[in-house]
Amino acid sequence: MSAIIPPGVKTVEGEIATYWFNEGILVSLSKSTKRTVENIKNNVALVKQITHNKRTPLLIYLSNSPVPDKETRKFSTEQLPVIYSAMAMVSKPGLSKLIMNMLFKFKPPPIPVKSFTDDKEAKEWLKQYL
Repeated sequence: MSAIIPPGVKTVEGEIATYWFNEGILVSLSKSTKRTVENIKNNVALVKQITHNKRTPLLIYLSNSPVPDKETRKFSTEQLPVIYSAMAMVSKPGLSKLIMNMLFKFKPPPIPVKSFTDDKEAKEWLKQYL
């Protein structure tokens, strides 16, 4: 389940995650940084730069990080369809469910989102969005 950055792959470091591509899928190794509107804005700009402004499927390895405030959660959710076509969250059992409940408590996600404990299953699911 834990993310291992493949040897020799080009990574891009951001404030809230490390990114790389794997078979056309953007992979994100989440950092434990508290999310704010400011660092989410910077991250959206970074992802647009990495993907050349193309919406892409995201495989995200979640980490425990402080709960963002309501404004940050709202902004984050609004930005998802701008940069991603789908999102697979990989984590230990329970963590992604907690995050899903936090982000999408009142409205369904604006893009297809699914949680996994197995990254191979996550990657297979995302391939339909390439």
